[in-house]
Amino acid sequence: MRVVIIGGGAIGSAIAYFTLADPQFRGSVQVIERDPSYARASSALSASSIRQQFSSLINIQIGLFGIEFLRDVGRHLQIDRAATPDIALREQGYLFLASEAGAAQLRENHALQVAQGAAIELMSRDSLRGRFPWLEVGDLALGAYGVRGEGWFDGYSLLQAFRNKARALGAHYRQAEAVGLVMAGSKVKAVQLRDARDCEGDLFINAAGPWAAPVASWAQIDLPVRARRRTVFVFDTPATLPDCPLVIDPGGAYFRPEGRQFICGISPDAQDDPDEPPLEPEYCLFNERIWPALAARVAGFQALKQTRAWAGYYEMNLFDANGLIGLHPAVENLIFANGFSGHGLQQSPAVGRGISELIVHGRFKTLDLSPLALDRVIRNQPLIERSIV
Repeated sequence: MRVVIIGGGAIGSAIAYFTLADPQFRGSVQVIERDPSYARASSALSASSIRQQFSSLINIQIGLFGIEFLRDVGRHLQIDRAATPDIALREQGYLFLASEAGAAQLRENHALQVAQGAAIELMSRDSLRGRFPWLEVGDLALGAYGVRGEGWFDGYSLLQAFRNKARALGAHYRQAEAVGLVMAGSKVKAVQLRDARDCEGDLFINAAGPWAAPVASWAQIDLPVRARRRTVFVFDTPATLPDCPLVIDPGGAYFRPEGRQFICGISPDAQDDPDEPPLEPEYCLFNERIWPALAARVAGFQALKQTRAWAGYYEMNLFDANGLIGLHPAVENLIFANGFSGHGLQQSPAVGRGISELIVHGRFKTLDLSPLALDRVIRNQPLIERSIV
């Protein structure tokens, strides 16, 4: 079987790795990536975090597998006797904060998470004050803290580890720009490449990240995935915050430590969130929304200084902000792995394994990813996720 993957970011490279690592796979894997520097890739520009604090069962399960994989990434992705990949995993937890208005939802999420084995602790206002004395808690009703299994890591290093291991197993990475699909009825025959001959195959994977919708359109499929800009800001502060996790304020702003500094961000309002804007930081978000929220939450942040910023794309699934995985009924041999809406890096191990199982075995064998099936868009049955950051 000739497998062709369009997109060599974390998702595409994870699929390549897991497919070639399966002893029952017989065939070849080609990965088409137009920019091997990954200068605009979401995998390289992400805040690179992992959690189980979701409201939907499948996302919790994906997060549980993801942290186990990341903890043992050296064993999985080491190449012969080369240096063990280091992704700088730090399990310092997520801390979701809720006012009275959000407390019931936090409790509901928590019950589902712990039932799956996630180590999440509900914390009262007094508990929050005792554990995190630097936190202003007067307006809070509840917090949910990832005691273990949540935190952050070096996303670019994970991408490179997947890519290098896939290549060591035989994946061929081809630097080229895909510009179309050659169709034969309801099947894809080849990927058309700019300035190169067509790349033929038997099974094709759309792992094009923020640019997944154009790939789908080549097969006459309307995929509700768009590139949406998200800005990450870096700031200095004289404040010291012992044991600081990744904190999500009730208003949506987040912050976490990054060495001696901190990073932070917030999603723009829907009316100010266009498709594929320039990758330039939105400094107005920091001044107008983030800094006031941070200064109110941590007294020491009133004297913070924003030092730099960068912007990357979320591959936003506008239908329900969850991944879109699997075949579309209109095309027999085009598998989709798109629309992870900011969660692609942390979900890449589970998605890579799941898609590889579809490729090799024709079904999900370990974790059933069918709740993320693409046909839910056709059926107009969104998978609601209430914990989008």
